[in-house]
Amino acid sequence: MNRDHFWLTDEQFVKIAPLLPIDTRGKARVDDKRVISGIVHVLKSGGRWVDAPPDYGPRKTLYNRFVRWAEKGVWVDLFHALAQAGGPPAQVLIDSSAVKAHRSAAGGKGGRKNQAIGRSRGGRTTKIHALTDARCRPLAFLLTGGQVADCVAGASLLSRSPECEILHADKGYDADTIRRQVEERGAAPNIPPKANRRWKNCFSPLLYRNRNAIERMFCRLKDFRRVATRYDRNAANFLAAVCIAALVSYWLRSGP
Repeated sequence: MNRDHFWLTDEQFVKIAPLLPIDTRGKARVDDKRVISGIVHVLKSGGRWVDAPPDYGPRKTLYNRFVRWAEKGVWVDLFHALAQAGGPPAQVLIDSSAVKAHRSAAGGKGGRKNQAIGRSRGGRTTKIHALTDARCRPLAFLLTGGQVADCVAGASLLSRSPECEILHADKGYDADTIRRQVEERGAAPNIPPKANRRWKNCFSPLLYRNRNAIERMFCRLKDFRRVATRYDRNAANFLAAVCIAALVSYWLRSGP
C-alpha cells in the first residue's frame, strides 16, 4: 500500500459500509474500500481515470463504479445519510460558488441547461449552491448554471434545509420570497439588507460573523481538483464528486 496515495481508514469505512449497495449480481464486487479510495484519489488529484495508480485495481472498475453509483444516486444518498446523522443545527448558512467547466465537460446528454452548465462573466461555469452548519459541515447541495441568481436557486435549496433557529445569507438572498420561506420554516433570516431597500429588516452583524464558515467549506471542497474545475459532462457525476469531497472533508473526519 503506497502511503503517498489516499486510503480510507478502517474507522472511516465502517461508517459508510452499511450504507453501500448490496444488490451484487454475478461476480463478487472488487473490494469496496480499495475502489472508493481510488475514486477519492482521482477526485483529489484531478487526473484522468486512465491515469489512476494501479494500487487501486483496474482503472475501468474505478470509473464504472463512480459513474454507475452516481446514476443511481448512491453517492448523494450516502452524503445525506451521514449529514442527517449529525442532528439539526442551531444555525444554517447558505451560499454559492462558481466553478469553471473544462472543455471536456461540453456535450453532455440533454443539453447544457439540463447539465447545469451556463454562461456567466467567467465563461462556461457551474454554480454549486450549498447549505452548511456553523461548523462548516455541508448539509445539502444544488447545481445550476453559472448565470442563475442566488435568490432563485436559494428558494429550491431552502426546501431541503433542516430545522434551525437562524439562517445566515449574504445580500444576494435579500428577497421577500426568501425571507418569507425562512420564517415559514420557523427560523429567523439574518440577511444584510440591500442598499435600495426602503424598509430595512432586522439584521445582526455580530451573528453574521459566523457566515464565513460556508466560505471555508467551499475552499476545502475545492482542494479536490475535480471539484475546483468541472471535467464531468453529466451533472449527476459532478454532483457525486462534490458529495464525495464533502464526505471525506467533513463527515468522515474523526473528532469534532
